[in-house]
Amino acid sequence: MTMNTNGGRRKAAKPPTIHDVAREAGVSRGTVSRVLNGGHYVSPAARESVEAAISRTGYVVNRHARSLITGRSDSVAFLLTEPQERFFEDPNFNVLLRACTQALADHDIPLLLMIAGTEAERRRITRYITAGHVDGVLLVSSHTGDPAADQLREAGVPLVACGKPIGHAGKVSYVAADDRDGAHDMVRHLYASGRRRIATITGPLDTPGGIDRLAGYRQALVEAGLEADDRLVATGDYSRASGEHAAERLLAAVPDMDALFVASDLMAQGALTALKRANRRVPEDIAVGGFDDSPAALATTPELTTIRQPWDRIASEMVRLLLAQISGADTSAVILPTELVSRGTV
Repeated sequence: MTMNTNGGRRKAAKPPTIHDVAREAGVSRGTVSRVLNGGHYVSPAARESVEAAISRTGYVVNRHARSLITGRSDSVAFLLTEPQERFFEDPNFNVLLRACTQALADHDIPLLLMIAGTEAERRRITRYITAGHVDGVLLVSSHTGDPAADQLREAGVPLVACGKPIGHAGKVSYVAADDRDGAHDMVRHLYASGRRRIATITGPLDTPGGIDRLAGYRQALVEAGLEADDRLVATGDYSRASGEHAAERLLAAVPDMDALFVASDLMAQGALTALKRANRRVPEDIAVGGFDDSPAALATTPELTTIRQPWDRIASEMVRLLLAQISGADTSAVILPTELVSRGTV
């Protein structure tokens, strides 16, 4: 209740309803409902009238009421199967989350961030998702043996993975950058700069990016006629600390290395710290190439030569495939090209 200017009480104005929108637009309630649910079987003129009426009346969709009718929650989950600290350390996750949020906002669909870094967290979040609280899942950073993809797929939850889901070929939709080709391009670039002892720090070898970037590295070495020496390979986990420790191991094992391909920019940051501590100049003594073109690539000295992943396109394609799947489409996959970005470390 509110007070009027004469001291009396008056009822608060009721929020506009779908009937108000229909009356304002001069169409039926059913036409308004069809516009709100995607605009199917509505003429362009009627759609324009309804949208103008919504703007004039200030009508806001009652999502709870609509979900009771459609059986949908009108929301999507961004499920990250990594420890919470990794979300805050790795800038790629924030970039992807922001891009997915924007792509879904264009459809007026909110995105819920869910982090499941432990088995208990995965069980709890899987129960929540399969209970129907979201309409679909954007799955990020799925490792070999991670049961999340299997459980969600078996429960019939629409699902799109970022990166090739290992062991689920043809069963789970995914969008990925061409990791193998990107790594191949970087190693060829290092070779073209005159380097011949090219080492690598891989990502986790139970992830698609870790596997495919290592494969691209090895392919480029073979094509260049260089020795594929196992001592030139050290494994990291995409964290800055792992890149630093892996670079230290490589310096001890192959002190004559003159180039280093690192499978993520964040690990490359750590590797550059180790090289500086060992008094190795970059790029004069050792050239360094990264992968991702994340904000971390611009935070190094010199700035990092790297492989750009098209995060905005990855996000928009993930959202497109997920919304199509929610509407009944089959699983599908999209692989997007990468781009070499030359800066100061090569």
